[in-house]
This record gives sequence, C-alpha cells and structure tokens, in this order.
Amino acid sequence: AVPQGIVSVPAGIGETFLKLEILYPFHHLTAALPVILTLLILDLFDSIGTLVGLSRRAKLVDENGNMPNMGKALTADSIATMGGALLGTSTTTSYIESAVGIESGGKTGLTAIVCGICFLLALIFTPILTIVPAVATAPALVMVGVFMSQGLKELNFDDLSEVAPAFLTMIMIPLTFSITEGIGIGLVVYVAVMLLLNRFKEIPLFSYLVAVLFLVYYALK
Repeated sequence: AVPQGIVSVPAGIGETFLKLEILYPFHHLTAALPVILTLLILDLFDSIGTLVGLSRRAKLVDENGNMPNMGKALTADSIATMGGALLGTSTTTSYIESAVGIESGGKTGLTAIVCGICFLLALIFTPILTIVPAVATAPALVMVGVFMSQGLKELNFDDLSEVAPAFLTMIMIPLTFSITEGIGIGLVVYVAVMLLLNRFKEIPLFSYLVAVLFLVYYALK
C-alpha cells in the first residue's frame, strides 16, 4: 500500500494507561489463579531461555556456562514487563531477535539505547515503516538461527539422554511458536528419561522443580 505521508503523530495511550482491574484476582481467585500461573511460567522461562541463549552467543557466560548477574537481568525484565502492563502495551520483555544486534557486534547497553532511540523515531515515521512487510526480517532471523546453532557442538553426542531432549527442544520451539513450550517439553522429557535410566542423582534439584512446574502448567491448559 502507498503510505499517506512520511510522518505522523503517535496515538495517545489514554485508552489503555492504568486500565487495570486490580481487585479482580481477589474477587475471582479460582478463575484468575490458573491464568496468573500460566503467564508466570510463560514469561519466566521464555525470558530465561532468551537470556541464556543470547548471553552464550555474546560470550558473556563464565567458565561453567552460566550467565553472571542473571538475577539483575530478570529483575530488569520483570520491571519492564510490569511497566508495559501498566501502560497497556504488549509485553516489554527480552526477545530472541536481539541476537541480530549481537551478530552485528553489539554486546553492551549502548546497543539497547540505540535501539530504543530508533523505536522512538519509528513512532514518527510509522507511515513509511508500515510498507515494509513482516517477512522482510525472515532472512536476518534465519542467519541468526544458523549462528546460534553453533552451540550444538557443546552437546555430548555419545549420551542420547542429553542429545534427544536437546533436539526435541529444537524441534518443538518452532512447531509451538514458543521458546517456553519447547524448553518445557524438552526438560520434562529429559527428567523422565534420566529417571527411567536410574540416573536420578545426576538431575539437578532445580530441574525437578521446573519439570513439576511445567507439568502443572500443561495440566492447567
């Protein structure tokens, strides 16, 4: 479609700002609790999966493969998510598309600041940007997937109990259109396989806890 102009005035947020029913969960706890737990699990593990994947690609992990200051990153993510809810916007969280910036060499907060400025400018130049189809980002995301798949070399291919859940996770993420769903299915299968092989002592306690949370999540769906 031909744009009607070059610039436009962004619409206000008066219709969505602070339009929350704060007391609803207290008056309808049985109806609200499953929704709250579902959103919690989805957002938490989607953020964890995204942050871990991005930090490893950016080589920001320690010698054990763990992301330093994960708690601070999740705190910032949660505050942004709550802020987005108060504003009535879509979820303001970490996105795997940030890998595009990493592959371009961005590994500091300056990258986020530049992206934020570009988003502000995009509000003004919305008429022009709307003519760019969503599929235009596909080639860049495909290349990001190729780059991130290099992490497969860290798998122990001699241990099927490690490889099978990992590949199942890779398959289920695109099939379910959700990082959280893929991680959840892969983790539940991993714990189940390790239990069947009588290797329960090798499973971290956190993995048991997360697997149970995902089983509860699937039961509530």
